[in-house]
Amino acid sequence: MGSGGSSSKLWPSVLLLLLLLLLQAVGGLAPLSAGASDLPLVINTWAFRKATEAAWSTLQAGDSELDAVEKGCGQCEIEQCDGSVGYGGSPDEHGETTLDAMIMDGNTMKVGAVADLRRIKNAIGVARKVMQHTRHTFLVGESATMFAESMGFPSEDLTTQKSLSIYLKWLNQKCQPNFWKNVTPDASKSCGPYKQTEDFSREEKNILEKTVHVHNHDTIGMIVIGQNGSIAAGTSTNGAVHKIQGRVGDSPIAGAGAYADSTAGAAAATGDGDVMMRFLPSYQAVEYMRTGMEPTVACQKVISRIRKYVPFFFGAVICANTSGSYGAACNKVPGFTQFHFMASNPTLRQPSEQIVDCI
Repeated sequence: MGSGGSSSKLWPSVLLLLLLLLLQAVGGLAPLSAGASDLPLVINTWAFRKATEAAWSTLQAGDSELDAVEKGCGQCEIEQCDGSVGYGGSPDEHGETTLDAMIMDGNTMKVGAVADLRRIKNAIGVARKVMQHTRHTFLVGESATMFAESMGFPSEDLTTQKSLSIYLKWLNQKCQPNFWKNVTPDASKSCGPYKQTEDFSREEKNILEKTVHVHNHDTIGMIVIGQNGSIAAGTSTNGAVHKIQGRVGDSPIAGAGAYADSTAGAAAATGDGDVMMRFLPSYQAVEYMRTGMEPTVACQKVISRIRKYVPFFFGAVICANTSGSYGAACNKVPGFTQFHFMASNPTLRQPSEQIVDCI
């Protein structure tokens, strides 16, 4: 009698569990946990839906994870996502748009990267060629452009009417904001050319809030995990608007902009690359996940690590482990309290926008 009574008490719990599973199956709830059914997986920074769709459809067509990363990031370059990926956006202080990109194979740990790439629109494609056709990892500047041309990429003007207007408006505002400090004339009040000054007595203002924020620095970082667990990651950006010529941010640097290891997971970063690259957040997040840490917690830990030294930096990180679990974290600053990113896996059934509150 006693055991029968216990069984009857279990029935409501069993029915509730069945109801939860049914709702999950029809898309009414988020997955209860991640597992093998959550592969393959595509996630990328920001709400760049068409990039996610391009990568996902590439996987579904049977192509490789590297192909998916290249197609996904390349789609953003074509669309000029938010004006901060691809041609015609984020002009430097001389009005020129230059591109940075990288791609990484988590099976072989090979990387291809380019930075300060000029007159070539498909930066992620050039980065892939560096991986495939050279024994190098990273090419920069005019030499990277020459390499791209030798690989068959057409040379094109990356300036558009929009990027030109951004540049002219900046000049009319006495080149404000910019990335100079400790120079003469006073960079906070006038344009250059600048020369160094030995007078460092003036307390610096918070240049970060004026120069790099959510509206002018939206790198695409992408992670792709195949059904068999192979992982690839990549990035593409045209960098910080009004950057000093020759500046390279975190995006094309392995371990900073993105990192992939098929034995542990992958991560990708977006935000103020001049700050974030100093901490190798993507590499660190993967190493946290290697110890068994959940992706969301790994992302949060790398954000907190940076914030310890730079409390008001703008940035976010996405993370995914080998089972297909994923998460993200961002640093809460004025004007940036939530981070939007995209994900697609068999449970979601289609590319879906995800949102996390910043910490």
